[in-house]
Amino acid sequence: MTSLLAGKQCHGALNPLHSLIYFAPEAEEEFIAAGLEKGRMGYFAGRAAAMGAVGAGVVAATFYNFSPALVAAHIPRAWDLAAPETVLRARLKAVDRVLRRLLGDSVADDPEVREAAELAATATEACAAAGRPLYAAHAGLPAPGPAHLALWHAVSLLREYRGDGHLAALATAELDGLEALITHTATGEGFTEEFARYSRGWSAEEWEATRERLRARGLLDSDGRLTVLGHALRNEVEERTDLLARAPYDHLGQAAVERLTTIGARLSRTALGNGAFPPGVFAGK
Repeated sequence: MTSLLAGKQCHGALNPLHSLIYFAPEAEEEFIAAGLEKGRMGYFAGRAAAMGAVGAGVVAATFYNFSPALVAAHIPRAWDLAAPETVLRARLKAVDRVLRRLLGDSVADDPEVREAAELAATATEACAAAGRPLYAAHAGLPAPGPAHLALWHAVSLLREYRGDGHLAALATAELDGLEALITHTATGEGFTEEFARYSRGWSAEEWEATRERLRARGLLDSDGRLTVLGHALRNEVEERTDLLARAPYDHLGQAAVERLTTIGARLSRTALGNGAFPPGVFAGK
């Protein structure tokens, strides 16, 4: 079995390669060309399309920390503008464009990219679909042929598999979507508070009311920082998430996980160095 740390490090190395699509101008361009409206409709439709023409309730539940009102402003209207199959094609076209921009046209022929795609795909063989709706939906999509797209697809499966497990860990900790978002930003990792609140569609009043609930539970102090109990709960959530995500890395084996981490880290560094994410999104960056 691989160590939990090895699996977490591999996830950290690979995750930017998936999540960069959410900040890429190419994505909005392709979604608009497919018929969707400008703005956040593309994000919700692009990530949810693998599940079919689902309603706002399903998207809010599976995405977890977004305001249901924000989701309902875009779903199911998106499916009246573009069928899920059309959205999926647009998303993959955007992935091709943004990876070529950030990693160079040679990414499609890079032997290490092909190697990483094969390693990541092998890891996904151990991902069980039961209880993992977003993973299951994306696992039902055909794997693209080009190496860079095959890598992105496999990394996306690993990411959604981990994400579904993370939601289970949050539910076990009795943290709803906004509580999870606030406690995570309070760790000083991930999104800045300003970006988290704006991008997830929560009002200042909703944010503060939820903070007050977290204070009443002893998880936040009067300044909105995590208490000792709050830190302990967040650590429990992350440890449970790591446990629930370990199967693909155990299947791949320690040496192969290290190799995938090395290649993924190199590609992510290049993408980040070429502006994959805008400033002001992540804490400390």
